[in-house]
Amino acid sequence: MQTQKLSAAEALDKLKEGNKRYLAAASNPGDVSPQIRQYTCENGQSPYATVITCSDSRVIPEAVFSAGIGELFTIRVAGNVMDHHQLGSVEYAADHLGTKLVVVLGHTNCGAVGAAVHHDPSGFVKYITDEIRRAIGDEKDETKASCLNVQRSVSIIRESLKEMADRGDLTVCGALYHIDSGEVEFLD
Repeated sequence: MQTQKLSAAEALDKLKEGNKRYLAAASNPGDVSPQIRQYTCENGQSPYATVITCSDSRVIPEAVFSAGIGELFTIRVAGNVMDHHQLGSVEYAADHLGTKLVVVLGHTNCGAVGAAVHHDPSGFVKYITDEIRRAIGDEKDETKASCLNVQRSVSIIRESLKEMADRGDLTVCGALYHIDSGEVEFLD
């Protein structure tokens, strides 16, 4: 039941295959059985990939990649922006859980990106939109802006966790989830 330690390339292939299954599925084929719940309770988790994605309720990495309990280490924050909390979570997943692949998964029709492009929010949301603005500059096309935002988060992870990447312990890539079709487009 426990997921074997996969290389970054094997993990990426598994995500791509899972997304292909998702495109044709009516429900999530990932294992969410009482047996896997009990197994992971007793033996811990062994995810094969880390996914940083938006908090948007339409973006469910376990469904998008046809994954079950214990397969993905998912970090969610509006606009999939990076700060020390998210970086600490990525580092934990790589160091302690053995994930070798990190995917920053942005998506089309992102409300946080739209707010950064078209509005000037106040309150705590401004921390998110300011970070997105640093990524997108003057870009007004929301899909292009989402890709730029993903690329910034990928760069932050690569730079912040450079030693892990240089040792081959971490591969980081970006992707865009198309909420209309369900397809994941890998950006690098």
